[in-house]
Amino acid sequence: MKKIFSGFWSGYTITELIISAVFIALIIILTHILAIQTPFVRISLSFLPVAVFAMRFGPLKAAVTAAAADILGCLIFTPGLYFPGFTLSAFLSGLFYGLALYRKQPSIKRISIAALAIFLFIDLFLNTLWLTLLYQKAMQTILGGRLIKALIMLPVQISLIYLITSRLAKYGLYSIKTPRD
Repeated sequence: MKKIFSGFWSGYTITELIISAVFIALIIILTHILAIQTPFVRISLSFLPVAVFAMRFGPLKAAVTAAAADILGCLIFTPGLYFPGFTLSAFLSGLFYGLALYRKQPSIKRISIAALAIFLFIDLFLNTLWLTLLYQKAMQTILGGRLIKALIMLPVQISLIYLITSRLAKYGLYSIKTPRD
């Protein structure tokens, strides 16, 4: 399909922008509506649309989509409480999933590496740092609950991402060798 935009958006087709918008909506719904949330811990399935989008469209587009979802979600659901650190975390999550899954056969090993990298670097380190800066609490106070949540959710993330991505590949809804637009 012909690329019709200029500047940053020149890498997107209209179809990709529409699909990005749908995935942004899914991420926002799973993050802000269908989630269990406390001030320091959020349990949601928002990682699924990020991983699936990254698998199909690559690291940069997944990173931009995840960051846009973070910004729009904050504007819609928590006006006045935007913190750019979480947008960086969302961007990096999309990037990590894209690097691990884009144009590659889904495997438990590949998904585990991506999920573990996100778990350690983004969830435990960066997001805990952002919460420490935002709420002015000691990192040790916040880290305990976040660690327990992450240890419980890590196998859930790996299992669900593998289940979804392997089904998409099996039924031809995702092609490892995607044509260039």
